[in-house]
Amino acid sequence: MASDKQPAPCVLTINGGSSSLKFALFQTAGQRSLVLSGKFERIGLPDGELTVTSGPGNRERHEVRLASHAACIPVLAQLLETHQSAGSVRAIGHRVVHGGDRYCAPERVTPTLLDELRKLSAFAPEHVPTQIALMEELGRRYPDLPQMACFDTAFHRDLPQVARLLPIPRRYAKAGVRRYGFHGLSYSYLMQELERLAGRATANGRVILAHLGNGASMAAVREGRSVDTTMAFTPAAGLVMSTRSGDLDPGVVAYLARTEGMTAEQFYHMVHAESGLLGVSETTSDMRDLLEREAADPRAADAVDLFCYQARKWIGALAAALGGLDTLVFAGGIGERAPVIRARICEGLEFLGIRIDPMRNESSAPVITFDGTRVTVRIIPTDEEALIAHTVTSLLAM
Repeated sequence: MASDKQPAPCVLTINGGSSSLKFALFQTAGQRSLVLSGKFERIGLPDGELTVTSGPGNRERHEVRLASHAACIPVLAQLLETHQSAGSVRAIGHRVVHGGDRYCAPERVTPTLLDELRKLSAFAPEHVPTQIALMEELGRRYPDLPQMACFDTAFHRDLPQVARLLPIPRRYAKAGVRRYGFHGLSYSYLMQELERLAGRATANGRVILAHLGNGASMAAVREGRSVDTTMAFTPAAGLVMSTRSGDLDPGVVAYLARTEGMTAEQFYHMVHAESGLLGVSETTSDMRDLLEREAADPRAADAVDLFCYQARKWIGALAAALGGLDTLVFAGGIGERAPVIRARICEGLEFLGIRIDPMRNESSAPVITFDGTRVTVRIIPTDEEALIAHTVTSLLAM
């Protein structure tokens, strides 16, 4: 039956990674709801893929061969037209990895903002140029739609000076070389959810947020503010990740330059794309595959052990920065869906007051500690896209 109803107003969210692009469409009328989402993967490679989810149990996969992130936009536009009944796009929100010292809150995308982001491109060369290109392409295609930039670094804007400083000559700090921290949109969402689920007093306590996925980091939060975090000047620092090394002895740079003639660009590529779980296991960056192989492959076992060991060390370090711990939150693909990893990370942290209930952990219950333990360990699924949509609708009063 035909309907005279106008399409519901929607916000489109764009989350561009180094070789992927996630998007989501949220209706904003009444209670905000997700109506369409998807992900372009392996952009620039011949075996690219587009996954689209448009409802419970309705998931489609398509082979796509796209040379760049900007080339995804015509495909996305056609997809939105196909699902026009889902709603009418009224605004676009972007995740921007790096906001430098200047951008500590969401900003409307303007020519001035784009110029400033170009100056920041050297801070995150795998992400910011791509995100600029997406804003420009969407601006050309939808010139009348407002676009908002939401910055991953903004959550950590209140880092204490002692946590910001990197121990290198002071002149570099004046040039912006310091600890920034990332995964801020995820952390903002998790803190909102923690307050909703457990109350403001809990959210204002001593909290460690563990975003464990392909990219992995942790943040120490007290009174709702970030006081320290594992990632630093770039997202390559901190925990070992799927293909990123995490913290590394800087002497390795000079050693490989002397012994192998490795250039700065080659080293950058190695620590971002060839290291981490992939580098240690020599087979895969996927934690699911590593867990399946660890009994038969010592390299896979080493990779899993290293990930859990480093995560456990960082929880101890961040608890020291907080002066104790009240709540630990696991999020991200690994944090939300890998009970064995959560158990191994928490094993040995009893001195902090963490006691995992094996049955709750195995079932991925919202709270996985025994009742009455000093530290509550929670699983909270993160949703950066929902946070972006909420931010855009609030700022534009949609």
